[in-house]
Amino acid sequence: MPDDPICPLCSRPIPGDAKQSLHHLVPRLNGGKHGPTVLLHQICHNEIHATLSEADLARDYNTIAALQSHPRLATFITWVAKRPPGFHSKIPGPRRKR
Repeated sequence: MPDDPICPLCSRPIPGDAKQSLHHLVPRLNGGKHGPTVLLHQICHNEIHATLSEADLARDYNTIAALQSHPRLATFITWVAKRPPGFHSKIPGPRRKR
């Protein structure tokens, strides 16, 4: 539907019935509680947090452009862009190595 919001990470529409969530560009625990948020597909949000630590997000990946430039997220974006707008997978990829 043309009125659906667009996910800034993958550039696909977010249908009203799709799993979605707000992402704090600066993590809440790192001073971003009242900072800017973006609406993302839940699968995109899950991949961000499976890939990057809260410290990495706060320090180096606190913009959409920075997130899109991360090699693993760039690969994910290319993959998910080929999926329907409401696509969601319950099986997450491997989590980041701590």
